Amino acid sequence: MSEIDARASIAKTAHIGAGARIGPFAVVGDEVEIGAECVLEPHAVILGPANVGAKNHFYSFCAIGGEPQDLTFAGEHVSLEIGDANQFREFVTVNRGTKKGGGVTRIGSKNMFMAYAHVAHDCRVGDGVIFVNGATLAGHVTVEDHATIGAFCTVHQFCRVGRYAYVGALTAVTQDAPPFSKVVQARDVRSYGVNAIGLERHGFEPERIKTIQRAYRLLLRSRLNTTQAVERMRATLNGSEDVSELIRFIESAERGLIK
Repeated sequence: MSEIDARASIAKTAHIGAGARIGPFAVVGDEVEIGAECVLEPHAVILGPANVGAKNHFYSFCAIGGEPQDLTFAGEHVSLEIGDANQFREFVTVNRGTKKGGGVTRIGSKNMFMAYAHVAHDCRVGDGVIFVNGATLAGHVTVEDHATIGAFCTVHQFCRVGRYAYVGALTAVTQDAPPFSKVVQARDVRSYGVNAIGLERHGFEPERIKTIQRAYRLLLRSRLNTTQAVERMRATLNGSEDVSELIRFIESAERGLIK
């Protein structure tokens, strides 16, 4: 038997599979079929028409099966199909299809959708795909099996991401990402010196800020490498605890330093 909290809202046309567990204030809309042993945490929402397989886990505040975010949508009978054993974490959104896109959004099995990921209308997602936090698919995108879409990636309409491809965080995918590849947008991340206004707001005296700025001039604007800059800081600014903190931070870096 399924376990449905009395405070959940279940439409009369919905069907709940055996062993499903539905928490308080969860919503299951019209024409939604929930497979066996699915879990809907409190406040999870699944709207239909939608066909959901077995052993899927819907975490609080995910919104699955909502209307497509498409200006041409006029209330047509469009749907969502989901396979088995997927995880939809908090605030994930998945939209149904559109008539012009075939009318169905399809998601396979054993996928992980981390918080705030979004799958738009008419997308096709295979099996074993990982969507890291904030990963976003526009409409009509295909993501093949075992791909990874990194944090805050955006995939343009009609693009494809091939099998086993890895799309690094913050990448805007505007063309097809081939299978087995690593795709990462270039990152020109630099340090632009001292956060002087922030330090002033936190009560740092002007002379204290100037000392930190002198340390950063050695680190960023001199022709010294990092090791030489640290040695010069020790020789010329060794009375400053702030500079000592900066040196300790530099020397404990395990992934390099933004300069």
